[in-house]
Amino acid sequence: MEFQKNLLEYISHCLMTADETISVAESVTSGCLQLAFSQMPNASLLYKGGMTTYTLPEKVRLLKVNKKEAEECECVSENVAKTMALQVANLFESDWSISTTGYCTPIRNSSYKIFAYFSFSYKGEIILTKKLELHPKTQALNAQLYYTEFILGCFKSELNRLLILK
Repeated sequence: MEFQKNLLEYISHCLMTADETISVAESVTSGCLQLAFSQMPNASLLYKGGMTTYTLPEKVRLLKVNKKEAEECECVSENVAKTMALQVANLFESDWSISTTGYCTPIRNSSYKIFAYFSFSYKGEIILTKKLELHPKTQALNAQLYYTEFILGCFKSELNRLLILK
């Protein structure tokens, strides 16, 4: 599996220049973001680590997601994504974090739709949360790869925005 090399290099360069670190909490992307960050130049200096929490008990236990809220939405909501991002940054003591939760196959609980939420945190605050929707006939792996590439592109934009403000 290959990701856009220039995108990975750019993100790595930005994080290295700012002397900042990142961690990842994934569900729907099932480790694809962690794989991408591990392939970046200087990964061991900027990527602190990540976790894939695929089920409700793990999200509650490891990432402090509210159990009642998670049960009501099958762990797929904007708020769950935000909580995951904040908690993984806490756990890994990273400046940045990214989280994902959603569906890569159409099922009854998703109203037969394919969508995901992702969230970015920076220094303990949520700075971006979005919902991505895909065509319901999208193959699961293609959905996961699309989510990953899209999220990396959005992350690059957020790095640019914050670096310009510094």
